[in-house]
Amino acid sequence: MPRRFLLLLSPLFLAGPAWGQTLAPGDNLVIENVPPIPAALAAKAYPYGNVRSATHVDWHPQREEMLILTRFADTAQVHLVTSPGGTRKQLTFLPESVGSASYEPTAGKYFIYTLSPGGSERYQLYRFDWDSGKSTLLTDGKSRNSGFRWSKKGDKLVYGSTRRNGADVDLYFLDPANPKSDRLFLEQKGGGWAVLDWAPDDQSLLVGQYISINESHLHRVDIKTKKLTRITPEGKEKVAYMGGKFSKDGKTIYTITDEGSEFRYLAVLDATTGKITRLSDNKKWDVQDFSVSSEGKIAYLVNEDGRGTPHLLEPGKGKLPAFKTPPGSISNLEWHPNGKTLSFHVTSATTPLDVYSTAGGESKRWTYSETAVPTKDFAEPKNIAWKSFDGTEITGYIYQPPKKFTGKRPVLILIHGGPESQSRPGFLGRYNYLIQEMGVAMVFPNVRGSSGYGKTFLQKDNSFQREDSYKDIGALFDWIAKQPNLDADRVMVMGGSYGGHMTLAVSYLYASKIRCAIDIVGISNLRTFLENTESYRRDLRRVEYGDERDPKMRAFLDKIAPMNHLDKITKPLFIIHGKNDPRVPVSEADQIRDALKKQKTPMWYLVANDEGHGFAKKRNVDFQFYATIMFVEEYLLKGMKKKKRIEV
Repeated sequence: MPRRFLLLLSPLFLAGPAWGQTLAPGDNLVIENVPPIPAALAAKAYPYGNVRSATHVDWHPQREEMLILTRFADTAQVHLVTSPGGTRKQLTFLPESVGSASYEPTAGKYFIYTLSPGGSERYQLYRFDWDSGKSTLLTDGKSRNSGFRWSKKGDKLVYGSTRRNGADVDLYFLDPANPKSDRLFLEQKGGGWAVLDWAPDDQSLLVGQYISINESHLHRVDIKTKKLTRITPEGKEKVAYMGGKFSKDGKTIYTITDEGSEFRYLAVLDATTGKITRLSDNKKWDVQDFSVSSEGKIAYLVNEDGRGTPHLLEPGKGKLPAFKTPPGSISNLEWHPNGKTLSFHVTSATTPLDVYSTAGGESKRWTYSETAVPTKDFAEPKNIAWKSFDGTEITGYIYQPPKKFTGKRPVLILIHGGPESQSRPGFLGRYNYLIQEMGVAMVFPNVRGSSGYGKTFLQKDNSFQREDSYKDIGALFDWIAKQPNLDADRVMVMGGSYGGHMTLAVSYLYASKIRCAIDIVGISNLRTFLENTESYRRDLRRVEYGDERDPKMRAFLDKIAPMNHLDKITKPLFIIHGKNDPRVPVSEADQIRDALKKQKTPMWYLVANDEGHGFAKKRNVDFQFYATIMFVEEYLLKGMKKKKRIEV
């Protein structure tokens, strides 16, 4: 084993090596200006990164057993759990993280899983055989393959692939027991196609067409004729349909939509006429997920200000008593094929993501994810709100340091990506170190354009309105300055993906308001991003950011690009990226790095050659976080009175 891995894993290392020893970076990392990381710092922070979580991926079709994803070494792998609280038996042992897994749906004779090399998101399908423990590649090993769905009979599956030209997602049929059966079924135009369900008689498919987060359509495809028929009605208003599931008789379709509503609700559609009937009674918050049992019951979740809350109903009978859950936010509902047992995830500020189930009574806990540090005193998030430049209310969450830290606290603002995502309360993992050990307050804003607050709010940053979301962070700086326990003179901003773009924009627009910034897989110019992102994504992103081929939009994107305001980026910047990123190419990081070097702005640079859109391998995530701690120490905390900050 290479010495760099021994440093990470050895109990002697955890005991605290002598001062002066440094942590050797892996050969896969490209580093500029990041100083050597003291082993003592890494040893202190290491337990905060030793936190596991568990994700339910599929029920066994006949037994109450499940496949989960969890990490015991460097990457997340498939494990088998045969009973609540039972031993997790690892099944796959691969250098890359497994993305998903699904049993053969009749008897569980084998399972299919997905894997992408080096974070490239070119997912491949593999068959895992129980008898041999071996895996067989089912796809071409090159293209992006996703969204596979089993037929009701279980004799084949359908999946989407960019194999034909790299841009369009076509539909393919495959019998996993016979890899040579793989064949093109239906050519499509665009990258937003996905199969949602098979009809009960296996004679047609329910297919979703994603245009943008505000617009999508449902179609039916006849297997014999390959005829594609739109189900959802056409109208002047853009309508979103999220997911879809045939009813038992195939005459109706369950989905989530915002048709005629500010917020998304659970609905049933007539599969022939497209007539919509509302099922859920939520009036303010979005329905975020649902699952239909073989007995016709529907479990669904409402996103109440970021927290998933469960509901239960039976069409024709109305709402049923909600099932009991532990404290925390609920996600990822899935009924067992027996129609009686429902699995779900729970997480909170003090508990990492774990898997539970219920059959109508008390919940049963299937996984107990370990943490290397006690979590009971971890900071609980508090809701905050402030008015932006135009009177729009912006909300978010703040995690405050423990009371042992006195005086005004430095602030780290972490901006989510998407941009149509949402910062939601939950377990912060490694970031608890910044709060608990360094006394940093963390703020998670949901600027305009975030999901969860209605479709009007969701569209407030589109196209030529892009700068308005930057101004929401400007208003947040004003809010921080009014808080008696926060230090407006010590503010840092950080974000990933689109949040990285926001970070760079804030760095030039509000340089006087911040001490430093960290850009993770961020976009330095929306125009060059659109020109260079993978072709299957390009049109989907143009709906949000604007079409760079239009002269007016092109000029606007260049006008607001952080790359074109380098003279105003004067505060220290840490750039982090994955070389294989298919969404935001590493060129977005390199072009701003090269430019900042010329003007001598303090700049750290970290690229992993074996990662994509964010680091996934534990050894890389660990090194990134240790470097982040050093950056925070050097540029956010340096100069504070020693009694008011932690020493490392």
